[in-house]
Formats: sequence, structure tokens, C-alpha cells
Amino acid sequence: MFDYYTKKIEECDLQIEAAAKKLEDNCDPKKLSEFEKAKVKRKRKTNKKLKKHEYCFDLRSELIRSTGVDLTKIPSIGASTALVIVSEIGLDMSRWRNSKYFASWLGLCPGNKVSGGKRLSGKTKPCANRAAIALRMAANTLYNSQCAFGAFLRRMKARLGSPKAITALAHKLAKLIYIMLKYGHEYIEKGVEFYEQMYRKRKEASLRKKAKELGYVLVPQAA
Repeated sequence: MFDYYTKKIEECDLQIEAAAKKLEDNCDPKKLSEFEKAKVKRKRKTNKKLKKHEYCFDLRSELIRSTGVDLTKIPSIGASTALVIVSEIGLDMSRWRNSKYFASWLGLCPGNKVSGGKRLSGKTKPCANRAAIALRMAANTLYNSQCAFGAFLRRMKARLGSPKAITALAHKLAKLIYIMLKYGHEYIEKGVEFYEQMYRKRKEASLRKKAKELGYVLVPQAA
């Protein structure tokens, strides 16, 4: 039974590979050649066996060739997750005006129910989108990660609780993927320290604004 299912999975992988190769090339040839050289170097250093849920072909290189960017550089986004997202949303980002419309289509934006000028609920709308589910699952794995997204998730979880924090991070990931696919920008990890510095600057700016409204002036105190 195990051998039978393994054979069926390999047949499915071959069909997925054939479908992936039919996609048009959207990657700069120089960029793709650099990636291929780096891949050869990695193979020489390590000859690892396939992991449990990996495909039997190099899915990452096929995704880079078709999308023009490396989505797997985003923390928690592996080749399988990237394939689910791309297969669900496609490669034509012009169908959405901007990243906010894209996140709303995925059902990851806060609700805006208003009655009589009063906001009733900020709950996200129910959505069975496979890409949104994949992004939520990816976001959930970053709680202990030492990256900017991990720091964001921990801070939001302390404020809002786990479900809302995961949705907030999935919303952030969705907007990032939209920008990468539409404009061809690569993801650069800036680390926890950068996120903490930016958070501190926003906090200081907010405090200075409130102090100014109340007629006070903030004075920095020596450590």
C-alpha cells in the first residue's frame, strides 16, 4: 500500500512539473543563470535526500522562472506554499488596483461594518480562498522566528490574541507577495533589530504628537 501511494504521488508530481514548465518565462535570463549556478554549488556541498513533502523536481527554480522573483526568500514561504498561492491567484496582478484590494479579495482585511456612524465589527469576512489559508498557515509558523515578521507576530499576539495576530501577519505577507509579483522586487530580510527600531520611532512620533496637542514637550532623558 505504501509503495502504491508513493508511486501515485510521483505520477502527480510529474503532472505538476509538466504544468509548471508550460508557464511563460518572466525571469531575467541573467538572474536565472545566477540562481542555477548557486543551486549547483549547494548540490556539491550537500547531497540531501528529499524531505517528506517535497516534490521530486526542482519546484523552486520553476517558480522563479515563471514569476521572475524568488518567493521562497520570504520567511515561512516554502516552494509548496508558493505554488499554492501562485496557482490560486495567477501571475496577472493588474486585476487588482493595489495591494489593499488584493488583501481584501483574499479576505484578510478588517471588516468595516458601520451603522449610524458607529463601527459595529472589525471581523474579517468569511473566505475559503486557498491562498488565504496557505498564508495563515505560513504566518502561524513564525512565532519563534528571529526575523521582522516574527517580532511583528509576537507583538500583535500580545495585543490582539493569536487568531487576529495570525490574520494581521497573513495580511502583511499578502501585500508583500503582491508587490513582488507586480513590480519584480526581491525580498530583503532586515531582522528583528530593524523592526524594533522602526517601532520605537513610530511610538516616539505618536507620543510627541499627543504631548504637543496637550501643550507639553517631550524631553529625552539620559540613560
